[in-house]
Amino acid sequence: MQLPQNYFDAYRNLKLVRDANGVLVAEFHNNGGPFVMSAQAHTEFVDAFYRIAQDRANQIVIMTGAGGDFITDVDWSSFGDVADPGVWSQVHDEGVQVLENIANIRVPVIAAIEGRAHVHSDYALLANVIVATEGATFQDVAHFSAGVAPGDGVFTTWSYRAGAGRAEAFLLKPQPLPARTAHEWGVVAEVVPNGKALSRARELAELYLKAPEVTRRNTRVHFIQPLKERIVREVGYGLSLEGASAADLVKSMKARKEPAQKGKVA
Repeated sequence: MQLPQNYFDAYRNLKLVRDANGVLVAEFHNNGGPFVMSAQAHTEFVDAFYRIAQDRANQIVIMTGAGGDFITDVDWSSFGDVADPGVWSQVHDEGVQVLENIANIRVPVIAAIEGRAHVHSDYALLANVIVATEGATFQDVAHFSAGVAPGDGVFTTWSYRAGAGRAEAFLLKPQPLPARTAHEWGVVAEVVPNGKALSRARELAELYLKAPEVTRRNTRVHFIQPLKERIVREVGYGLSLEGASAADLVKSMKARKEPAQKGKVA
């Protein structure tokens, strides 16, 4: 099924541009600049990647970020009270669905990483190939270092690509991981000069387009299947653990504030 392109303009934080050859560039952004994850974006990406996967006019998909970064940080306040089961239920469901929808893209996917991939690097690790610049860094600022368990798929994807031991050390360590180290681990396929990740991704897309369409589609399906099975098996459980830890973090933060408030003189 070939969908109308009207979904291209449906998303506030994802710019979608497709060329005449069917190469779709999906660019994360905030008003054209570096992207910070928000609750609204978390919701819209579920639909965006579902429709990208569904649209057979997309022959290659490139994921990248605007303003010299991939995804930089999280707007925590936009998610509301994550200790509320109703709030976390939505976060949980969207977290599972967006990864499954990216994994369900049935054409080759390339991630072009400039600068900071410090939040949801798991999106990038669902690509078949990651091209990163010399100055690119990977980090997980949204989980253990912030006080919550990394259950949303970042462990599943990093342990699949780099091995469990490296993934655990990476997720527990607060310092950024250079692109060169990620390349040594086998996570990054190519390291290119700064500013050249997207252009190199386009070159790879042109190369991949030389193969017949069914071959391209079936190769992606074949390559992603083992990781897709892990996502289905692990991420829902992991997000439940993350939700419980997020609720405990909120509880402990409130407990720290209460003694100070009680000590105030009216």
